[in-house]
Amino acid sequence: MEQQNNYFNQQQGSSQQMYQQQSYPYSPQGSAGLGIASMVLGIVALVFSCCLYYVSLPCAIVGLILGGVSLSKKKPGKGMAVAGLVCSIVSLVPTIIIISAGASLWAEIQSMMLICL
Repeated sequence: MEQQNNYFNQQQGSSQQMYQQQSYPYSPQGSAGLGIASMVLGIVALVFSCCLYYVSLPCAIVGLILGGVSLSKKKPGKGMAVAGLVCSIVSLVPTIIIISAGASLWAEIQSMMLICL
């Protein structure tokens, strides 16, 4: 009987070692979620930068913030964070041009209406 208990304890100990030594693909340091979110928001901002500035501008700003946080905290997904930053910055250029052109056009229309009246 003692031999069986000894054998059982050895088996249980080896199975515990197996579980302790097994490595998982999960990284406890964090995931690439911020980089992915930055990239997705940068692409969305880039797609909508010429037509829907009210969607593009918030997406670009949030994409810039998430990409910067991801790079500063040295999280995984550095390439995606850089892509998100680049897409967000590039999408801001046409968005700002369209907003300023629209504001200028609106001011010109208002001044023309005042002259006519």
